[in-house]
Amino acid sequence: MKLFVLYILFSFCICFSQAQYPRGTEAAATRWADSVYSSLSNEQRIAQLMVVRLSTIDGNRKVVFFDKQVDSLIDRYNIGGIVVFQGSPVMQANILNQLQAKAKTPLLMCIDAEWGLGMRIIDSVLPLPRQMMLGAVQDETIVYQYGQVVADQCKRMNIHVNYAPVIDVNNNPNNPVINDRSFGEDKYKVARFGMEYMRGMQDNGVLACAKHFPGHGDVSVDSHYDLPVINKTMAQLESLELYPFRKLVDAGIGSAMVAHLYIPAIDTTANRATSLSPANINGLLRSSLHFEGLTFTDALEMQGVKKFFPDGAASVQSLIAGNDMLCLPGDVPLAIEKITEAIANKRLSWKDIELHCKKVLLAKYIYTLPHLVPIKTTNLAEDLNRYVPYMRRLIAENAITLVAKNNPAFFPFTNAASQETACLIIGSDTANGFARRMQTDHHANLFYLNYKIKDSVLIANLLTKVKAYKNIIIGIHNFSRVPNNNFGISNEAVQLVNNLAGNNSIIFQFGNAYAAKNWCKAPNLVICYEDDAIIQNTAIDLLQGKLKYKGTLPVTVCDNLEFGTGITGNFNLPSVNPKEVGLDAAKLNIIDSIAYDAISRKAIPGAVILAVKDGKIAYQKAFGTESFTSNKPVTLSSVFDMASVTKICATTISLMKLYEESKLDFKKTLGDYLAWTRGSNKENITVEQMLLHQGGLSAFIPFHRETLDKAGVPKPGTFSPTYTDSFSIPVAANMFMRTTWRDTMYKRILQSPLGEAGKYVYSDNDFILLGKIVEAISGMSLDSYVRKNFYEPMGLNSAGFLPMDHMPLAQIIPTEDEKQFRIQLLQGYVHDPGAAMFGGVSGHAGLFSNAYDIASIMQMLLNGGEINGHRYLQKSTVDLFTAYHSEISRRGYGFDKPEKDNATRKEPYPTLSSSPLTFGHTGFTGTCTWADPANNILFVFLSNRVNSVTPDLFLKMSVRPKVHETIYQAVIK
Repeated sequence: MKLFVLYILFSFCICFSQAQYPRGTEAAATRWADSVYSSLSNEQRIAQLMVVRLSTIDGNRKVVFFDKQVDSLIDRYNIGGIVVFQGSPVMQANILNQLQAKAKTPLLMCIDAEWGLGMRIIDSVLPLPRQMMLGAVQDETIVYQYGQVVADQCKRMNIHVNYAPVIDVNNNPNNPVINDRSFGEDKYKVARFGMEYMRGMQDNGVLACAKHFPGHGDVSVDSHYDLPVINKTMAQLESLELYPFRKLVDAGIGSAMVAHLYIPAIDTTANRATSLSPANINGLLRSSLHFEGLTFTDALEMQGVKKFFPDGAASVQSLIAGNDMLCLPGDVPLAIEKITEAIANKRLSWKDIELHCKKVLLAKYIYTLPHLVPIKTTNLAEDLNRYVPYMRRLIAENAITLVAKNNPAFFPFTNAASQETACLIIGSDTANGFARRMQTDHHANLFYLNYKIKDSVLIANLLTKVKAYKNIIIGIHNFSRVPNNNFGISNEAVQLVNNLAGNNSIIFQFGNAYAAKNWCKAPNLVICYEDDAIIQNTAIDLLQGKLKYKGTLPVTVCDNLEFGTGITGNFNLPSVNPKEVGLDAAKLNIIDSIAYDAISRKAIPGAVILAVKDGKIAYQKAFGTESFTSNKPVTLSSVFDMASVTKICATTISLMKLYEESKLDFKKTLGDYLAWTRGSNKENITVEQMLLHQGGLSAFIPFHRETLDKAGVPKPGTFSPTYTDSFSIPVAANMFMRTTWRDTMYKRILQSPLGEAGKYVYSDNDFILLGKIVEAISGMSLDSYVRKNFYEPMGLNSAGFLPMDHMPLAQIIPTEDEKQFRIQLLQGYVHDPGAAMFGGVSGHAGLFSNAYDIASIMQMLLNGGEINGHRYLQKSTVDLFTAYHSEISRRGYGFDKPEKDNATRKEPYPTLSSSPLTFGHTGFTGTCTWADPANNILFVFLSNRVNSVTPDLFLKMSVRPKVHETIYQAVIK
């Protein structure tokens, strides 16, 4: 038996190490678990298996805390964990700090927060969209980001376990307990999205939990109130319900929650829930699926088990079945007493308790010991909400689903005449964000019907009034998440909507997709899944054509609205099998060996590589980790500091836009556009000279060196660790530059030596000044201008300056551990010192992006200024800027190009097979992108090579040129 216990514990260590357990520390973890276990009394060993409730909501909807009761249980029994429920963040934090400080053994802090901490900590914290809305998204990397955001929230509250994701396949529209908590009805999508959610959390230090095993999706009874029955054969369960669990177990999920279900195919014992069944847990979950992580019961206070196993009996049977942790066991002293009796009666053994207790302790070693510092309450609510608006908007843009489209007038809708447009709000008496936008943007007249109105005369009059309008926009709001009583939607509302559902109307349904069964035949119908201001405003942006519809139904609603239904605008870059675009997959796979070689030789810690042929992604892979000291993997959604790629993917495309609007003249000078340069020897440099790097400007001004002492440490007086009006420019974490120093930098540019005009000198200063010209002409900051004119209408989610303003820090790859100047790990702050001192927005550097968004920008240019049915630039403008324009260099206007004598060069640039039409740029941090119109090939390489002890090795190994040439060699002749 002892050998068996050791084997299980070793397997458990391996299970956790697959996700994030520090390699080589398994022995230390086991020693710690053994030591703590030896120090516990028998009662305490049992209590370590119990997770108790911290709060609830009473009959008056007020939060009631049980901190005194929990404190007593810690004192007396040394219980194992706490489940966090409702309450304000600061109050929760203060209580958790007190309880954790008192505990003799670290408490495992758990939360049931499937859609973020706003699901539970409802005071001050906004929720994320539920999993059904996520299931409508096509890009699964967004689900990984979602997991990152949830992990960030959990870590901020020192929560170690989140009971998520739900990987139940919801194939019963009347399911009262799962429903919109599921990713949908397709087992493959549920599995894929579940894995991404899991990885997003576990890669960032929070234990994920697959639930509700063995599958809660096909029930019509709520297990909170009774025991649901699933009459399926094992073959049926294997083919559907168990599929996502097998996949997540194989992927390394650290824990699972077992459901309260009665499934005779698994266990025929009358009224024995799967959570209490040895056949289900020790048999199916452990022996068949080979799961060795932690198992939690679903809440034992639920009637699905309590009804048949009262007064501590459920706790006993849970352990007999093989569970590790008892979630909400109710009366803890009684449960311990009953478990002790069961051991005395030989229904359980102390070896069973040892096995479970040591597994719990190992989990604590991994997840609690590194995070035992008290929760800081300063700005707690702000921090918990920090990335929620970004994530809600991102999901809304990718999930909102157009399921019926018959009237082109709504795609896009441009009408702005009040006598022609009515907006009918169902489910409310007042204007919400959707109605206000319709009124402001389209001068719509507003009408309302709530679900309480039954007056047939009033409704008939409303119908007559609304029908008189040429265009009818219907918003359906404020209905229930659950299917009972038709989601709370009145028959009168259903009838009114269907009476108006014609070609001249479009319905936006804000809530559970299943509710669309009420208007399945509507000619123009959009499912928005949830109802808040962000989603409502995104729906208006879609209506107006500012965004493309991307979502597809995650569930079947009715015969004509099946799973996968969704009329989508084409993605910027769809993915295909390489063979479809004439590329040899086997030859493309040589890229893998180049990347792995660079990583193994420590030239780069990781990379993302993307290749596009004929407008379709043929190769897209992520390699390595974000640094050599981290085991956090690089992913396809990872965001990198683009360095000088900023010059083309931000500044140059902005100049192109201004040029074709006749607002920019190549022959005009700095003095014409920037008054502050007049009187200097720089005022007569032309725009064309700067675009070609032939204006005589010096290559680089090390602005930061003037602020440093001989040791490379910032001098006093230039920087402050906190923000003030006088120190307002953030150059790194807790490092703000004196506001007036920016003027000093412009002064240094004007004072710098001026070289020979017409001589080629690649210069950052050219593009610093070109960025200022964009701002002077447009009246907008460079980041705002390029975002408004390119990134937002193209649906680019990561491309932009100042990345921490619009995405989670965990998504951004750390660029370098800077040893001088900022003396810290640079993550989310631009690597280039000058760009940092300009506040993170500059014409030469500051852009951050993932590979997909850079490829989208380049594909737009490769297409002659158009992508996804929308034109951003004229083809003539693109052709002009991307052509050669210098007799003495390889430069185009802003763009880098191949050397003109590539065929005879020892080291061709960017690679031997690139045609003379090729255009692009490289970045100092280890990035590049190149587009070749002659071969219709596009290449993106992103890495953080400067986050290396030997950053120049990357250049000596010619990693980017080798990968680039491999793509050409993969073309099937």
